[in-house]
Amino acid sequence: MGSFRRLLGYTLPYWRLILVSLVGAIGVAASDSAIAFSVGKVLKQVFSDNSHKIEVSLGPLFSTSFSFDSLNIFRLLPLALIMLFLFRGVCRFTQQYCITYAGQLAVQDVRNEIYQRNMRLSLRFFTNHPTGVLMARVLNDVSLMQGGFSEVLMSVFRDTLTALGLLGLIFYLDWRLAVITLIVVPLMIVPSKIIGRHLKRLAKLGLERISDISCILQETFSGIKVIKAFGLEAREVAKFRSSNLRFLTFARKSLKYESLHAPILEVISSLGIASVIWFGGSHVLSGQMSADAFISFVVAMGMLYTPVKKLLNVYSLLQRSLGAAERVFEIIDEKPEIMDNPDALSLGRVRGEVEFRNVSFSYNNEPVLTNVSLSARKGEVVALVGTSGAGKTTLVSLIPRFYDVASGSVMIDGIDIRELKLIDLLQQIALVDQETILFNETISNNIRYGKTDATDEEVERAARAAYAHDFISEMPEGYQTNIGDRGVRISGGQKQRLCIARAILKNAPILILDEATSALDTESEQMVQQAINNLMSNRTTFVIAHRLSTILHADTIVVLDKGVVAERGSHRQLLEADGLYKKLYTMQFQGDDSDVRAKM
Repeated sequence: MGSFRRLLGYTLPYWRLILVSLVGAIGVAASDSAIAFSVGKVLKQVFSDNSHKIEVSLGPLFSTSFSFDSLNIFRLLPLALIMLFLFRGVCRFTQQYCITYAGQLAVQDVRNEIYQRNMRLSLRFFTNHPTGVLMARVLNDVSLMQGGFSEVLMSVFRDTLTALGLLGLIFYLDWRLAVITLIVVPLMIVPSKIIGRHLKRLAKLGLERISDISCILQETFSGIKVIKAFGLEAREVAKFRSSNLRFLTFARKSLKYESLHAPILEVISSLGIASVIWFGGSHVLSGQMSADAFISFVVAMGMLYTPVKKLLNVYSLLQRSLGAAERVFEIIDEKPEIMDNPDALSLGRVRGEVEFRNVSFSYNNEPVLTNVSLSARKGEVVALVGTSGAGKTTLVSLIPRFYDVASGSVMIDGIDIRELKLIDLLQQIALVDQETILFNETISNNIRYGKTDATDEEVERAARAAYAHDFISEMPEGYQTNIGDRGVRISGGQKQRLCIARAILKNAPILILDEATSALDTESEQMVQQAINNLMSNRTTFVIAHRLSTILHADTIVVLDKGVVAERGSHRQLLEADGLYKKLYTMQFQGDDSDVRAKM
């Protein structure tokens, strides 16, 4: 029940709504008890002899008695019922609305927290968890938890108070029959607990299958162009059907247990009803109990079993919700790998001197970098080259602490970056990645990711420096044009220039360019390269490039091979060394040597 208590903790800020709901629940419980208590007495008086005056007492809740003849009672009974049920309806609405709203607010806080915690987790977490799985945790798991939790809160208040009121009434009417009535309650609890355990387990397994479906949807919609290009729609549909079928297996088992629960409870409750009718009827026939009291008892008992069965049904629903809650809390409790030290330093704008000192790093115990040492002075351009998998992207990812080194250290201005506040560190670094990440926003807001409080003039200046202003001006709404999901409405070169404009606007002293022109055509590459030259001005820059023509003028070229520094030097020095760089150069520019010499 730790998860349930934790969920209840989220409702504490909304205690006023819960208090109002409690008042409404008390009104519902009092109404049900009053109906059950008075029904026998009212029926007795209505069908008594009209020639005699009779007394109608409303029971221990009221001290005043009223004298009516049976004809007047019969005439007033419909109005009394309407008023009573109107009062009960208002109380029920108040109780249900307030407690459900409090539950919705509480679960909204849970959803906000899981998203906030996700944003604070380190990049390795997102590498190890597919996007579709994380989406399912935020959407499906929280939704299942929300539905069950709201229903539990509502039922616990209303049905518990109603059951307690009716329980007190049946003990008041006849304690012996009340004991017989309660004998079957433990018999109801046992199957409810067994079924609840199965439902909790199936709920967790079913949510895992839903996560698989979410992964397929995310991958399919993101890669729809590739799917259509290769004509593999049928294969993807078959994969989705297979995953959907696996989910159906768990859904079917859950439905089986849910459908079995209510009939079992009804059969068990019928044992109690039959026993009460047998013994109670015998007491009435022997004169030990009045007929009107027996009628009131039977009505109260029937009404009592209803909230009891609802509570037991809610227990099963609660188990499913707790299965989802445990998965949600797993994410909320996930500790970020990258955190500030308690005595982390704050700093202003750095000079931009970067040093890797005997750096080693591994992915899941697989070595990627081994004893890498290199440095870049303020304003220098360091190019990283090597075959795929050599560790280039991993190396530059250590500068903004996307990952922490396994050994060694990364220094900025002579300070280990682990000693700096992460938010201050990230302010010093601008990134232009090979994957152009743009958002379903306006062009202006996408550029403002570099500086959220930038003015329109600053945004335009950055766009001009990135050679993006001209094509932006030709857009239907200029800078306010929405570029669609991941920028689908603009070309690859235009996307990259917007990313460069974003980096220019940030104006950070350290710049990371990870194959920023690798996917562009020649014309776009030339324009983007001009924008990159503007961006690199007076910044310490790390460049990863497959096209060696773009890094010929780098101050230092570092060649990585299988996670170690194989060579370093200028372009000319590395060619003269006749090593791995010369081999890469020859493979890339064979037959085009004159063009390369022209760029030198």
